[in-house]
Amino acid sequence: MKTLNWLTSFCFVLLVGVITLAQTPAAQPAATQSKPAAPEITGDWTGTWGVYSPAQGTTPPKDICKKLDAKIELKDGLYLASFEGDCGGAYKYSIKMEGRQVGKVVMFKGTTDLGAKDGGVFDWIGRATDKEFVGFFTSAFYTGTFNLARAK
Repeated sequence: MKTLNWLTSFCFVLLVGVITLAQTPAAQPAATQSKPAAPEITGDWTGTWGVYSPAQGTTPPKDICKKLDAKIELKDGLYLASFEGDCGGAYKYSIKMEGRQVGKVVMFKGTTDLGAKDGGVFDWIGRATDKEFVGFFTSAFYTGTFNLARAK
């Protein structure tokens, strides 16, 4: 009988301790961390782009086009990128990009229809810092990458 009373008392003390801990607010962190400043990505960029086969991922792109220029603006919370260059013919496209800050970079995604003669609907993702803007694109016909740096 003494063992049962002792066990009951122990369980009661344990239960009171658990309830007390459950009602105690969690400790507050010493300092609230602030979000890093978004990189400045608007402005002029220049670089190259090319298509490649993902099945041959270690093989460099066969056709790196001469030049890709981009101008990025921020309007109404969306980034607007104008791309132009020459790859077997001059081209110029304007694409709206959704961008969100992740740490010290801006991550992008977008879908655009460049028309049947230019490859149709493209999906692409990108990443930009103050100095580098890189991305990957794909459509029903093409897969490739681009790599841009600040225009001088």
